[in-house]
Amino acid sequence: MRHVIALDVGGTGMKAALVGTDGTLLHEARRATDRERGADAVVETILAFAAELRAHGEEHLGESAVAAGVAVPGIVDSEKGVAVYAANLGWRDVPLRALLSERLGALPVALGHDVRTGGLAEGRIGAGRGADRFLFVPLGTGIAGAIGIAGSIEAGAHGDAGEIGHIVVRPDGPDCSCGQRGCLETLASAAAVTRAWAAASGDPDADAADCAKAVEAGDPAAIAVWRDAIDALAAGLVTALTLLDPGTLIIGGGLAEAGETLFTPLRAAVEERVTFQKLPHIVPAALGDTAGCLGAGLLAWDLLSTEVSV
Repeated sequence: MRHVIALDVGGTGMKAALVGTDGTLLHEARRATDRERGADAVVETILAFAAELRAHGEEHLGESAVAAGVAVPGIVDSEKGVAVYAANLGWRDVPLRALLSERLGALPVALGHDVRTGGLAEGRIGAGRGADRFLFVPLGTGIAGAIGIAGSIEAGAHGDAGEIGHIVVRPDGPDCSCGQRGCLETLASAAAVTRAWAAASGDPDADAADCAKAVEAGDPAAIAVWRDAIDALAAGLVTALTLLDPGTLIIGGGLAEAGETLFTPLRAAVEERVTFQKLPHIVPAALGDTAGCLGAGLLAWDLLSTEVSV
């Protein structure tokens, strides 16, 4: 059965799959990144995992993979196939595409940014299916974005398009690791809600999911924390809508798991702020934590299509 290898590399774990021509996950596997052993160990773990996936396909699907796609965090040069920098993995300037291709017997390999790769999957086969213009925004430890245009993701001139987590929404807000103050992700990410709720509740172990449950139970302190985050998120999203005018806005990540506890007030807050802007459909992501793998698989199939057309 014709298939590609897909790898989604995270800060602590990797999700992988063999993906068929129609996007079906034919085999799934997970593995720790081993980041505590250093950047070289992480790279070797990725290479070894990919080789195991290729062997699995040969044994169980009757043929070898025809290409591979890998999504990684941090700064990525997709054109050169280089994982430029990832603070949580400790690497710099890793020629990951070349290393994977060599380990896999000169197999074609596509390299992509994790959020943009997940956005590619959501846009084509997930919540944005059929949308010509969409914006995918996962609300996790940080906040990033993927700008979808006609079935592809816009990377920008320098590979940094979509970083809406660093839109300043509160100029006098908390310091951000990027060097600015009041960035969206310091106020409305899952990590930001976790910090705020832990402080407000007095429970250092409380997290964003606990805050959402407390909101649903009518806790006034939780409602205040939640409202502050949604106000900041709406402000950042309206800026993005003004610049990009997407038809569909897809919200994913850990905070989106709160469901309508998030989406009902968020839709209302965005609607209150728009003036001339057209209100997009605001929908939850559909693919969950498989989006990265599916997107990596799509990158691999796209690579093959491009090579054939050339």
